[in-house]
Amino acid sequence: MKLVLVAVGTRMPAWADAAFAEYAKRFPAEMRLELKTVKAEPREGRNAVQLMAAEAGRIDAALPRGARRIALDERGERVTSAELAARLVAWQNDGRDVAPTA
Repeated sequence: MKLVLVAVGTRMPAWADAAFAEYAKRFPAEMRLELKTVKAEPREGRNAVQLMAAEAGRIDAALPRGARRIALDERGERVTSAELAARLVAWQNDGRDVAPTA
C-alpha cells in the first residue's frame, strides 16, 4: 500500500522537507509514504469558495486512481496513535492506496 499525502503549496522550508524525509523513512516498505504538492491558487480577486474549488481540482488530479481519500482537518475526528495504527492495518488489508489530504 502506498500512502500519498497531498498538500497545497510548493515552497516548504528546508526543515519541513527534512522532517518529512525523516518521518517517511520510518514507514515499512509495504506502506510507503509519498508527498505530493500542488500549486496554491493565486489569491487576488477570488473568494474562498473559488480558491478551494480550484485547489480541489489539483488535489484530485494528484491522487492515485481508486485511492481511499482521507481528509486531514483540525476540526475533524481525533484519533490516538493506536487507533491510527489499527486503521492503517485495515486500510492495508483493503488493498487500495490511501491518500490523506491536508
